[in-house]
Amino acid sequence: MQRVGDARGLVLGYVDALNTVDAAMRAVIPSLERLADVLVLVRSHRIINRSWQVGTYSYSIHGAGCRFVSDNGIEVDVDFASDGSEIFDLWRLRWYGLSLLEPLDVADQDLRTAV
Repeated sequence: MQRVGDARGLVLGYVDALNTVDAAMRAVIPSLERLADVLVLVRSHRIINRSWQVGTYSYSIHGAGCRFVSDNGIEVDVDFASDGSEIFDLWRLRWYGLSLLEPLDVADQDLRTAV
């Protein structure tokens, strides 16, 4: 049961980290109404580049999403739906867990149970 608890903690940590990224990006780029607007700004060639350092995060745009890396190396990778909502999957959760200062490698089955 501890493994599922670790997986739940990982999912909650990812969501918290995503919210922290959102707040950090908005602090530096006040015109952001939501994190998905980073894609709009990049694709319209306004304000920011495809990859860059913004505040305490570097970011890299990919396909329908973005990978954010904090100064301490924690990775938060997210895709965005057409309505701007955030999308993540088991792969993104695992990479987040492996990037933590104390890496956490959770099995896919435990992540499925936690989600």
